[in-house]
Amino acid sequence: MQLQDKVAIITGAGRGSGSAIALAYAQEGAHIVAVARTLKEIQQTAQEVQGLGRRALAVRADVSRNSEVEAMVSAALGEFGRIDILVNSAGVYGPIGPLSALDPEKWLQTIAINLGGTFLCCRAVLPAMMRQRCGKIINLSGGGAASPRPNFSAYAASKAAIVRLTETLAQEVRPHNIWVNAIAPGGVNTRLIDAVLAAGEAAGKEALEEAERLKAGQGTPLEEVAALAVFLASDASDGLTGRLVSVVWDDWRNMASQVDRIMASDLYTLRRTVPQIKGHS
Repeated sequence: MQLQDKVAIITGAGRGSGSAIALAYAQEGAHIVAVARTLKEIQQTAQEVQGLGRRALAVRADVSRNSEVEAMVSAALGEFGRIDILVNSAGVYGPIGPLSALDPEKWLQTIAINLGGTFLCCRAVLPAMMRQRCGKIINLSGGGAASPRPNFSAYAASKAAIVRLTETLAQEVRPHNIWVNAIAPGGVNTRLIDAVLAAGEAAGKEALEEAERLKAGQGTPLEEVAALAVFLASDASDGLTGRLVSVVWDDWRNMASQVDRIMASDLYTLRRTVPQIKGHS
């Protein structure tokens, strides 16, 4: 029971990675506040959590709206009295296609949900975590955070910004024993894949082929994403902060013994490393 009696708020908890993380946390002893815009879905997640013997609260909220985020945090504190973990899993692909052809309002709304929602949720839970002098915040990054994602400019830009937000917030709250990290889940078969398939040619040949591969059952198992989220929420990851950790490419299962070495380096950050060139260092 790595998360015994911890209280975790998980956005996007009605489906995909958010739901998988909620159930994995419950299996490790955590109580869950399941958050999403679709009440029926998070009620289902809450029922499954309760079936595992843990307490659960389903809260409908649009994470891009500050008033709803604040009400969600108030409901969590009213029910449980504390907040130990926040997982920002809510997100959308937004408009798909060449940037020049995209609807500006839909593009900006994607930023408001993915980046703005992450900001609002972090901001709302920080007072409680700072009073407790402890907390874990885990942000879900994604395709485009560390490399270009053609035809998904809103999604890619928001996910890259989430990583820099993670790095920046980590430094701000480190004195309060609050650790902030991001997860790169890799290709995961969630309902977002349906949006790619529906976009057709606008998504581009490469993205369509990947979506078809994921729909066929290939890609990162949700259980692996949830397992990394458990590690980052547990005491085993204490001291690790401001990092982007890949489910697929990073040796996160052995990371607990290497936290000091990682934190003394630029490993798992967005820092640009420039080779030595004449006149530069």
